[in-house]
Amino acid sequence: MSRAKSTPLTCSMTAFARHEAATPWGALTWELRSVNHRYLEISLRLPEELRSLEPPVRELIGKRAVRGKVDGTLRFQPGESASAELSPDVNLVSKLITTGKALVDTAAAAGGTVTPLRAIDILRWPGVLKAPPLDVESLGTTALDALSAAIEELVTTRSREGARLQEFMLQRLQAMEQLVVKARELLPDATRLFRERLETRLKEIQQQMDPARLEQEMVLFAHKADVAEEIDRLTAHFSEIRRVFDQSGPIGRRLDFLMQELNREANTLSSKSTDTRLTNVAVELKVLIEQMREQVQNIE
Repeated sequence: MSRAKSTPLTCSMTAFARHEAATPWGALTWELRSVNHRYLEISLRLPEELRSLEPPVRELIGKRAVRGKVDGTLRFQPGESASAELSPDVNLVSKLITTGKALVDTAAAAGGTVTPLRAIDILRWPGVLKAPPLDVESLGTTALDALSAAIEELVTTRSREGARLQEFMLQRLQAMEQLVVKARELLPDATRLFRERLETRLKEIQQQMDPARLEQEMVLFAHKADVAEEIDRLTAHFSEIRRVFDQSGPIGRRLDFLMQELNREANTLSSKSTDTRLTNVAVELKVLIEQMREQVQNIE
């Protein structure tokens, strides 16, 4: 099944998103950070009032991200209206006033003095002023809506970065394809020169070896030095990489495997090469492969 046209083909695992939402009780702010990771790992920091949101928050993030380390932080800043609606705990105030008067009377009977409680002292007493209760359910609903918007921004950023990574990698892939074309063109001449050198060397030592054994060793050595198979496999891997870029879903692990295979073939090409021109091609291939491999680590 192919992706919808509006869905990006490649996503990066590195992104940042921030979204704010105003509520009657104060301001909510979501911050999402995503970096590369082998699997999906979600770390959350939520205000105490909204701890119960952790399961649905994880579910929402997990629906849009498959790989990456995602840090999510939700901040809640109570609004001024909540502070303006503070009301005193009448029972606690009454108890404080009664206790204060009793202390004053007790101190006077003992010949001492105690400063009576002032109104400001009573208001500062912990628990005297009570804020109106939060509508946690409504606040949680708004927080989840804000999270959905933040996730959408995160996904958009990951997609935008992924598109740049894909473009970078396809440029390197095209350069490698050109190098392989060059290697194919060099191969006949490199094989001819190798055979000429081999035959010259064999003429020098043919008096010292059995002719049948000499022919057998020549065929065996020529086969070991033949790099046509490695060039064919490189071409096949290039085609597979292009196919993977057109696939739906996460592709990072598949691309990482293909980078290992490319590197294996380039190393074999280098070790079997009997021509410095082919060796140089192998070296240039390995440089491009390493550049691609580093970027693949950021692809979901």
